[in-house]
Amino acid sequence: CACMSEKKELVLDDGRIESIQYQSPEQLYEDLILRVKKYHPSDDISLIEKAYKVASEAHKDQLRKSGEPYIIHPLYVAIILADLEMDKETIAAGLLHDVVEDTVMTEDEIREQFGDEVALLVDGVTKLQKLQFMRDGDKPDRLEMQAENLRKMFLAMAKDIRVILIKLADRLHNMRTLQYMTPAKQKEKARETMDIYAPIAQRLGISKIKVELDDLSLKYLNPEVYYYLVEKVALRKSVREEFVGNIVKTVKHHMVEAGIKAQVDGRVKHFFSIYKKMVNQNKTID
Repeated sequence: CACMSEKKELVLDDGRIESIQYQSPEQLYEDLILRVKKYHPSDDISLIEKAYKVASEAHKDQLRKSGEPYIIHPLYVAIILADLEMDKETIAAGLLHDVVEDTVMTEDEIREQFGDEVALLVDGVTKLQKLQFMRDGDKPDRLEMQAENLRKMFLAMAKDIRVILIKLADRLHNMRTLQYMTPAKQKEKARETMDIYAPIAQRLGISKIKVELDDLSLKYLNPEVYYYLVEKVALRKSVREEFVGNIVKTVKHHMVEAGIKAQVDGRVKHFFSIYKKMVNQNKTID
């Protein structure tokens, strides 16, 4: 439906004009429900629907830096959580994760309307929001110790591991829309993401989120390297896909002959991983 999306132009801090495609909250909500229904055995979406309505009302007068209605952000957080096949309480908490911090709504009101479980998750995310990654004279050893302490605090403060997952989804969407922040803020958030959030995602075994957080961090911390890799990797895309495809076929053939039932997949190394290998092993992109 044409009324569901709209193209606008945004002037960025460096003077560039970016064309952006807005999706309406209604369209994103429909997408969220479709994703939840793909893996959730129950058709009862009343908790998620109620959370969406409450969050929409609480954030109704707020806008993001992009000019979009603020509710777009919690909706994308919920969609990321749905892609991780989280339960309905986590999806609801993802939709409500900013209401205590950014609106007049209180934790008691969330508990009264959604119960103790959702209230506990929202409260946990609200507490994590207050942790700050302090720069200490840019001494690498000190920064790493500080980062490790913060990672431990994140994991210790969360009484429920789902709190961490909501926070990772929150950071992932913020990183996807980091172009609307000032250059200084972009670098600050990218460094924080690389030092705190990506390692936590790795420790939890969520490689899908870890990989994207790493690549987005590299994009803002070292844009020249990032766009160089994007260009070079894109040039070899068809050759690389053919190469990986041939290996997959060969491995499948040998496994069938050996009577082994398994699925064989190939993946492309992500940009930050390529960059690390180039630096650590002194290798070229070739």
